[in-house]
Amino acid sequence: MEQPKVTLANIEAQIAAWLREQSSSSNEALIGEMIRTIIKLAGDETSRGDLKILNRALKELRHAFKVFARYSSVRKVSIFGSTHIQETDPYYHLAKQLADRLAQEGLMVITGAGPGIMQAGHEGAGRDNSFGVNIRLPAVQQANRFIKDDSKLMSFHFFFTRKLMFVKEADAVVIFPGGFGTHDELSESLTLAQTGKSQIVPIVLMDLPDRQYWRQWERFVREAMLSRGYISGKEFSFFKIMDNVEAAVGEIETFYRNFHSYRFVKQDLVIRLNHPPPPDLIDTLNQSFVDVLTKGKIKQTEPLAEEADDQGTLHLPRLSVPFNREDFARLRQMIDVINREG
Repeated sequence: MEQPKVTLANIEAQIAAWLREQSSSSNEALIGEMIRTIIKLAGDETSRGDLKILNRALKELRHAFKVFARYSSVRKVSIFGSTHIQETDPYYHLAKQLADRLAQEGLMVITGAGPGIMQAGHEGAGRDNSFGVNIRLPAVQQANRFIKDDSKLMSFHFFFTRKLMFVKEADAVVIFPGGFGTHDELSESLTLAQTGKSQIVPIVLMDLPDRQYWRQWERFVREAMLSRGYISGKEFSFFKIMDNVEAAVGEIETFYRNFHSYRFVKQDLVIRLNHPPPPDLIDTLNQSFVDVLTKGKIKQTEPLAEEADDQGTLHLPRLSVPFNREDFARLRQMIDVINREG
């Protein structure tokens, strides 16, 4: 008996049938779409090199998602800085002290697993409160002794998958002085905030009281970028330069005093709050941020139907904001007002 011809349509029908038999998680459609995309690669004459990139990236991300999933309810802070800072350096002690204070406040630390500022972050926060996001380099970078062999240590082949986890999981970013890699992470954090491609989070540039590393950088930004119109003055709202551990921890905690999170639903931005917004707060927001509103006004709302997939936030009060999806520096300023007056 002749076997039926195998076609993409037949395979997709089998995939749909198999997914229906799995336990319902509301993710079947997305998983099915991913499987179909992978199958289509077979007919695209995709090169082996490209397939190896896709395969490795998918494996790296799957493992990282699984590691972080257990700690989804805990706020996390990504820490960046030079690998060349020695354990006797004042910056090392500052990073260690900051990480320790973050852990005391119930926050976890995400940093690379190498030496320097990364090691200081792990030493200060402690193994239980640390994630190690390592990068595999030609000259092998061994994990430091404070995170080595921990179940929360991940190793990445690609910088882009590693960066994604740093950004995706971070509820705040703290950046110490460093070289090209450190400035790459700083530029990435600022660009993602500026363009709305990531959640806005506090970005703290950490320095010592008697050093001018970040002030020198800020002067360059003002003189070389702002003066030429490459950025706007509002975009300085995305970051703060600090030289005090308590102030840095306070900046992160204050950011979440009333603000919880946000997401876009159709045309509007839904801002979730930790506490119900008083009427005068809503009035203040409508008056102060009319320049970034499209049609209508900011108002309190119940959870929207489209938010049903985020069960952990449905109990929170929220605001519906007809945001223009362009001026994210002003959105950063709006969050400050929500925390200050809400």
